[in-house]
Amino acid sequence: MDAVRSNRPTLEAVRHRPIGEVINLPAEHLALLQEESRSTLDMAKRAVEWIEGAIALRYEQQAVALRGQQGKDTGTVRFDDGPVTVVAELTKKVDWDQRQLADLVERIRVGGENPGEYVEVSFKVAERAYAAWPERIRTVFEPARTVRTGRQTFKLTLNAEGM
Repeated sequence: MDAVRSNRPTLEAVRHRPIGEVINLPAEHLALLQEESRSTLDMAKRAVEWIEGAIALRYEQQAVALRGQQGKDTGTVRFDDGPVTVVAELTKKVDWDQRQLADLVERIRVGGENPGEYVEVSFKVAERAYAAWPERIRTVFEPARTVRTGRQTFKLTLNAEGM
């Protein structure tokens, strides 16, 4: 195993190689490079979270106070800390009670107005539910269904005998 680790190219070297060369590396090299790159990414993500947590602790109260002075609960505020301009953004996420909205849409419709002028309506079907439906129901819904695939991923693991 140590020979495999010592003979393989480094992550830095692989970054500069043409993809045609990289795909021809031994499988055990690819597995080790994948493991190392994922570990490096994980460490980088933890470092970003740590630093961003510290930044949030340092500036959160100033941002809250400034938003309060400007009469807003969310949004973007800017202030300076020495030579650094701090931009603090607090996004607004709104959830609507779907049952209450459905009742309101029906009341608007009964009142003779077009609910489409006030709300957006969308329909979703859970894939598990669709798969469990009787064939006669699935057949009716089939023309409205489009299946797309996501990105294919691979995880390589070194086997004990490959070491």
